[in-house]
Amino acid sequence: MSSTNPKTYEPTPARKVAFLGLGVMGYPMAGHLALAGHAVTVYNRTAAKSKAWCEEYAATSGPKHAATPRLAAAGADIVFCCVGNDDDLRSVTLGADGAFAGMQPGAIFVDHTTASADVARELATAAKTLGLQFVDAPVSGGQAGAQNGALTVMCGGEQAAFDNVAPTAAAFSRAFVRLGESGAGQLAKMVNQICIAGLVQGLSEAVAFGMKAGLDMPQVLDVIGKGAAQSWQMDNRGKTMVAGKFDFGFAVDWMRKDLGLVLDEAKRNGARLPVTALVDQFYADVQQMGGQRWDTSSLIKRLG
Repeated sequence: MSSTNPKTYEPTPARKVAFLGLGVMGYPMAGHLALAGHAVTVYNRTAAKSKAWCEEYAATSGPKHAATPRLAAAGADIVFCCVGNDDDLRSVTLGADGAFAGMQPGAIFVDHTTASADVARELATAAKTLGLQFVDAPVSGGQAGAQNGALTVMCGGEQAAFDNVAPTAAAFSRAFVRLGESGAGQLAKMVNQICIAGLVQGLSEAVAFGMKAGLDMPQVLDVIGKGAAQSWQMDNRGKTMVAGKFDFGFAVDWMRKDLGLVLDEAKRNGARLPVTALVDQFYADVQQMGGQRWDTSSLIKRLG
């Protein structure tokens, strides 16, 4: 996977960093850090992928592969992470081989996983007891945003830790914003996913309606995309939905995981999310159709 799309980096001091998790997001994010001049050590559960990453970025500042999160984190100023869920996050941070055990006092752990606000607070507390700092920093922008170094990052944590990390994170982000204390980043990502769920369902219904009405839907989308109906989803997924193409990154399985976090949090805080709950069940229907790895715009498949 290439992550070398042209990008102009703001000049920042070279730092020693680690990156844990080289999936569709982490792989290019770590690549942008290397291209920005930072010395990057990577860890991935499947070691072959981290070794392949090191080969791809061999021309940068000495990329290295580590066998455990602890070894990857040793001596790093900042440890970045992007894994699957709460349990994956605990597995790479805690325990004898976890990153926290290898980090030097004052080092900062930045978690880009979309996880629960509870685990963000839990790990922030654990880090603090060890003299470490923790920033929850889930991202939006999808695989394309990661590859282009144009992610939006929603952060929670102490101001000093955020200020320390922000110049380095500029390598892969177009917006890197602190929204409050620990957990605030994860809560903001939940807001993001609520918005997306409703937008994609509305766009699915609109496209399906227009196709059944016999309209030239690419032309219709061009027209209404210049008015109040315009959205990122329409601009980037409308015509691919018409074409029946659903291989554009963020998968239905991941969206269901995220919406599960949203609905669990809503039970705790009393928020009423009737549309989100309904769309979550619609995504369950898509999973039953075999669409676990289709992208989220595949909601329209239910309406065919």
